[in-house]
Amino acid sequence: MHLYTKPLRLSVFILLIVVVFGKANEQIQRPLRQDISEELFQGVTYKRQTRSLPRPLVIHLLEIDLTIPGIDFFVTPGDDTIDMDLRARTTTNFATEFGVQLAINGSFFEPFHAKLPWDYYPRLGDPVNIYGLAMSNHHVYSEGKQDWPILCLTVAHVQIRDVDCDQKDTQALAGNHMLLQDRVVVAPEDKALHPRTAVATNSSGSTLWLIVVDGRQPKYSEGVTLWELAEIALEAGAEFALNLDGGGSSTMVMQGNSGAKVLNAPFHTNIPMRQRPVGNHLGIFALPLEQ
Repeated sequence: MHLYTKPLRLSVFILLIVVVFGKANEQIQRPLRQDISEELFQGVTYKRQTRSLPRPLVIHLLEIDLTIPGIDFFVTPGDDTIDMDLRARTTTNFATEFGVQLAINGSFFEPFHAKLPWDYYPRLGDPVNIYGLAMSNHHVYSEGKQDWPILCLTVAHVQIRDVDCDQKDTQALAGNHMLLQDRVVVAPEDKALHPRTAVATNSSGSTLWLIVVDGRQPKYSEGVTLWELAEIALEAGAEFALNLDGGGSSTMVMQGNSGAKVLNAPFHTNIPMRQRPVGNHLGIFALPLEQ
């Protein structure tokens, strides 16, 4: 036996213990499987919905009334100091850095891999490129991708478009599939169950829904298909809906009195409540509730 065999085995054992206890501790921190409906900010209502059929699910919805003063949007800005679009951040990092009251993960991005808890890319600060159009404060840092719909945003108005945004729009990010079109489900029919993130609007563009469904966590929340995600948006009252990056990227965050708080149960590298550094994000500015 080589002299280093025992120390190596001991190191592996210790690592496994750390991972197991770490996962158990994180699971304790997951949001309870308990229905909630509460107003978080002026014009912003949060709902947590739990379901047992067709499988365990935890659904998180933010309904945002754009007619309420103080509502505004912000998409992660590009980084002109590197030769890629921007540097990866977690959704909590984004919310804290830019001072938004609410945030979700945004567009698909590359490069990416997530093989093991210690073997993944990007890590915090690593450069990535965004798929599809991305615009922050009128600055376009990722060009549009054919057939990738775009969420276009300005104060008091949102719209999901097939091509470029209007000149008046200040923020934009892209998704890969339309889910709803005029209240008709147009999502691809797939059987894959994953955590999911979507944005949805009404026909006038005066209401925005941010939707995150937890997944890959047996008996807690096992994820949905794209078709099921579309039906969730439809049930919420939306008429148009767009699929954003999902899987381990799916995260919803709010700013509380003690800092940023994760509202859902992200699942990155098989570890519950571990956030993935992602490409861009959608942030919401909103005023506090009147006392």
